[in-house]
Amino acid sequence: MGVEDMFQVFEKIVLGMALIRMVSGLCEVSAAFLMLRFNSVEKALLINSTLSIIGPFIFFSTMSLGLVGITAKISTGKLLWILAGLGLIVYGIRK
Repeated sequence: MGVEDMFQVFEKIVLGMALIRMVSGLCEVSAAFLMLRFNSVEKALLINSTLSIIGPFIFFSTMSLGLVGITAKISTGKLLWILAGLGLIVYGIRK
């Protein structure tokens, strides 16, 4: 089984969500190494604040892909509940 065969087993939406999360994890690990490299509280806070900007983008990207993947499989009522939940998350984290 080659790499091409392995990727054909996964749904495209799931593969996309997983790849976004892998990029997110790479950003997190890279940020940790940068914090250690610079060895400065000020630079570590700057790096951490950058991650706080990237985090919501990653969250909404994966949720959007997931919603696209299940839109045809769930009822409109359930989709509205999911969107309402996302709206509450946005409301809760806004400044």
